[in-house]
Amino acid sequence: MNLAELSLRRPILAVVMNLIIVLFGVIGFKFLGVRDYPAIDPPNISVRTSYPGANPDIIETQITEPLEKAINGIAGIKNITS
Repeated sequence: MNLAELSLRRPILAVVMNLIIVLFGVIGFKFLGVRDYPAIDPPNISVRTSYPGANPDIIETQITEPLEKAINGIAGIKNITS
């Protein structure tokens, strides 16, 4: 007696066996862990500006602060250094 013949003679047994296989698959999938995550480097943005003849206070107030505010509005920015 092979599996096909057994399934035809006892359809309830075939359905129960299929449900058990699916149940073990779902349980196994829930406990399946991820071994390694891919190495992802965070993106870096570098902005360089020049303002010939200006002192550091003017550069900070007129260039650096507006740039920091604009860049800080982007989602996902974690730190900003000036």
